[in-house]
Amino acid sequence: MPPLGYPLAVPHFLDRAATVAPSDFNRWLVPPAAIAAHMCIGQVYGFSVFNKPLAAEIFGKPVTANLATEISHVQWAYSLALIMLGLSAAVFGKWVERSGPRKTIVASWLCFCGGLLLTALGVQLHSLPLVLFGYGFVGGIGLGLGYIAPVSTLVKWFPDRPGMATGMAIMGFGGGALIGSPLAQTLMDFFKVGEDTGAIKTLVAMAGLYSFFMLLGAVLIRVPADGWHPQGWTPKPKSGGMISVHHVSVDNAWKTPQFWLLWIVLCMNVSAGIGVLGRASDMFQDMFLGTSTDPAQIKMNAAIGAGFAGLLSIFNMGGRFIWSSISDKTGRKAVYCIYFILGAALYALLPWAQETQSKVMFVALAAVIISMYGGGFATIPAYLKDMFGTYQVGAIHGRLITAWSMAAVIGPLLINKLYANRVAAGIPKAEAYNGTLYLMCALLGIGLIANLLVRPVAAKYHVKA
Repeated sequence: MPPLGYPLAVPHFLDRAATVAPSDFNRWLVPPAAIAAHMCIGQVYGFSVFNKPLAAEIFGKPVTANLATEISHVQWAYSLALIMLGLSAAVFGKWVERSGPRKTIVASWLCFCGGLLLTALGVQLHSLPLVLFGYGFVGGIGLGLGYIAPVSTLVKWFPDRPGMATGMAIMGFGGGALIGSPLAQTLMDFFKVGEDTGAIKTLVAMAGLYSFFMLLGAVLIRVPADGWHPQGWTPKPKSGGMISVHHVSVDNAWKTPQFWLLWIVLCMNVSAGIGVLGRASDMFQDMFLGTSTDPAQIKMNAAIGAGFAGLLSIFNMGGRFIWSSISDKTGRKAVYCIYFILGAALYALLPWAQETQSKVMFVALAAVIISMYGGGFATIPAYLKDMFGTYQVGAIHGRLITAWSMAAVIGPLLINKLYANRVAAGIPKAEAYNGTLYLMCALLGIGLIANLLVRPVAAKYHVKA
């Protein structure tokens, strides 16, 4: 035994070989572990509740007249985190496949929770660059690592129901704001003292809570042995040839037109929803609740906005499971057509709901839209599995979600920049979002065209036996 045998035993516990399940392992024990990790990093979807508190802490209290611009600056932490999600998933995709989900989730924990602590320090120092670095750069790398590992693991455990499997994992990510938004608001209310918004202590507390659940998920997760498949199931092509029994390596996959068509599909679907999610709390307050100088009313409006963000999170989460499960029956291509056609129609109705001040209609339309936004995320790994097989689907998925990075720029930029410009031009805040919502319809139209062009992968790209 080498002299450092004991310390080396700790990394071995994290290795992929240490997570291979025995033959009698129940695969239904894996989804809770995957969901635990995804629910934590999915907190990024609840970032909107921090917009005003962080703007107040960083740029000075009381709130200034330039709040819209200051929030746009803070929102770059959200955008940068999602940009880094895609880039880190692309860069580390092969490493994730080699290292396995346990080591990857631990690395994700170090980056994501470490990023929350750096963000708290940045707020304490009134340093926007440190907030962007902590939450956006370091935390965003944690998002990328923690996102793809559970998804690729579940695809391998459920080859008979890949849409449902990816829906289970990504459902957790989409549900992150369901817990994160009200948790953050409750903690800030608890820690708030005078002009102190409580944001710093809230970020530290959330880092501690998320550490427990991410490490628990890392301990519990397992991978199937090579050659394992569900009892009584054998792979076979179906859905008119759109599901292949062949495999494509990650290096060949992105040479195919199918990869880039699906890249556009994901980018357009995400761009049309991500900006709305990032400003959900503020958007509802601006459109329907107005502004107030009464502290009690401000607190009430913030709670209502957080509730709206949390409600969207429920539909984001539920849509990931429901729509992706439906795709197992209809095929991925058909369900994406529904996302794009129905989504564009509903986006076109949102300004009308605001103009008529129909809160119920607005919430209902937004909920369905966000359910399909979540469904698009959950369906894309199964779409990739159909096109390229399971051989290196995690790494392929990692490269494809660079589309998410691009969407993290497009979506929030359209919402935040145009909103700030329209407010500066004198347009009432309640109406400032409406023009942007029509642009989302155009994005969904581009995605629809790309989806209709998808065909089976040519044989020359298949891995040779």
